[in-house]
Amino acid sequence: NRFSTESDFIFASLFNQKTEQMKTTILILATVLTIGCANAQKMKDAEVPAAVKAKFQSLYPNVKDADWEKEGGDYEVKFDLNKMDASVLIDVNGNLKESEVEIKVAELPKGTMDYVAKNYPGQKIEDAAKITDGDGKVMYEAEMDVNKEEFDLVFDSAGNFMKKVVEKPEADEADEKKK
Repeated sequence: NRFSTESDFIFASLFNQKTEQMKTTILILATVLTIGCANAQKMKDAEVPAAVKAKFQSLYPNVKDADWEKEGGDYEVKFDLNKMDASVLIDVNGNLKESEVEIKVAELPKGTMDYVAKNYPGQKIEDAAKITDGDGKVMYEAEMDVNKEEFDLVFDSAGNFMKKVVEKPEADEADEKKK
């Protein structure tokens, strides 16, 4: 018998159980971080195709500090525009797919405020953005956090509700909240 007393046996059993729980926790954490990082991969400026960089520079020639990410087959660049967060999505051939610029909540069309007041009474819009697709179609996004559920409400240019998009947790979510 390897254990001299019953208490040694109990201690060893608990220790083994805690070790297995720790291994499982580490495995789950590693998986979540890997999935989060796989969705949007940060990249260096030198890794961005010339056509993509040329399109961005033609749209925003004065922007010098930009962060690039690969999203699927497209490239997203995040930057500051007049002290507001902005991003542009460009395909590999240099075609603009979408631009998003942070705006003040008060700049949202009236319909958005009416919708939120009616459907989420007592709740407030955390952040707002103006989104323009590659064809020039304008939409608005209202970011909300209700009962620990983060989501975006998307509205057309007139402020009519289009859809609700539930936020997916990201590995760098804590970094985003610090900004």
